[in-house]
Amino acid sequence: MKIPFRLLLCSLAAFSFGCATHRPAPTATPASEPAPLLLISIDGYRHDYMQRGLSPTLAMLAQGGVQAASMQPAFPSLTFPNHYTLVTGLTPDHHGIVNNTMFDPRLGKFSLGNREAVSDGRWWAEGTPIWETADRHGVRTATMFWPGSEADIHGRRPDYWKPFDASVTANQRVDQVLAWLDLPAAERPRFLTLYFDEVDHAGHVHGPDSTEVDAVLRDTDAALARLVGGLKQRGLFDRINLIVLSDHGMAGVPEANSVMLDELVPLDRVQTVSMGILAGFNPASDSAQARADFAQVEQTLEQPQPHMQCWDKTRVPARLAYGRNPRVPQLLCLANVHWRITTSDYAAKRRGRLSLGEHGYDNAEPLMQALFVAHGPAFRAGAKVPAFPNLDVYPLMTRLLGLPAAANDGDYDAVKDMLKPAAR
Repeated sequence: MKIPFRLLLCSLAAFSFGCATHRPAPTATPASEPAPLLLISIDGYRHDYMQRGLSPTLAMLAQGGVQAASMQPAFPSLTFPNHYTLVTGLTPDHHGIVNNTMFDPRLGKFSLGNREAVSDGRWWAEGTPIWETADRHGVRTATMFWPGSEADIHGRRPDYWKPFDASVTANQRVDQVLAWLDLPAAERPRFLTLYFDEVDHAGHVHGPDSTEVDAVLRDTDAALARLVGGLKQRGLFDRINLIVLSDHGMAGVPEANSVMLDELVPLDRVQTVSMGILAGFNPASDSAQARADFAQVEQTLEQPQPHMQCWDKTRVPARLAYGRNPRVPQLLCLANVHWRITTSDYAAKRRGRLSLGEHGYDNAEPLMQALFVAHGPAFRAGAKVPAFPNLDVYPLMTRLLGLPAAANDGDYDAVKDMLKPAAR
């Protein structure tokens, strides 16, 4: 993709000096143009964090728009599966990003830190992200970090995108979004995403009830205030639809609450795909002996366990809508809330440095419920709506953008009442 030279200069300046926030307002969107849509994710922002009183900008958006009691993540309640669900309207079983860590016999291993895999469109090709549909219909898009947006999916990418870089500050991310909105009308995106990750990071390292989480809640809200100020300066605040949400919640996990899986079964007889909250295992090979060893391991782990539950993928409870995708490991073990699944060796190496906050649990668990706030010309003001599944965000967004929805698992009728009658 060839990036206009003007955009490159502005992007560099925004990252270095935050100049985009202070640009003048003549590029405001004319009232006759369809309203742009900005999708904002605050990773790991549990639905009840707003009650701490540390997010005044978010509270202002909720007061002037729509707030859901909570939003249910898809299972598993992990970052990559849920971010891709939000932009495809598909369950992880259907879009193929079934975990943050996966194995595919054809593609190999996938993990968050594997940039080669993350940018390989073949991993993402079972879903159709909204920016792909937008591109097919002439709607420009921009992603300030979003899982999947670094990959060429079905031969298409967002018009403007950035490879994830944790060192880019929240303010710099905001400034880049504002810089994109400053582009001339013919180049300006109408669908944009913005991603913040510090709330999730602090929740993992320090636990959800920590002072560190409180601090990053304030910092992230300050970045939202910078965004709102920039939109107002450009005359866009009342003309842009904003959806602010999260991918999942967070639960505290004391360091002592570890299921040592190697003390229950011989892990050298299976292929370990993932550990953590949702552990996954496959037979070590296709040999008769490997299949017999795996059957024995599976029989042991499917017996009642004190702090986790294990299933063959064919026996996962139907309400989780999980287990049919070939990338789902044959044996799954799900930790009870406030527990983790690990090994004795790993726990010993990480003593004093294990994550004190986790997610990935049963998506019905209250502590896993996510945030949803929306504000803009299409949304009712001061509306409180019941909890709903995050699958429904996708058909809501395609409606706002006037795009045909790709095949999806969402239900627009479940969320249409959050819109003003004229926008429905």
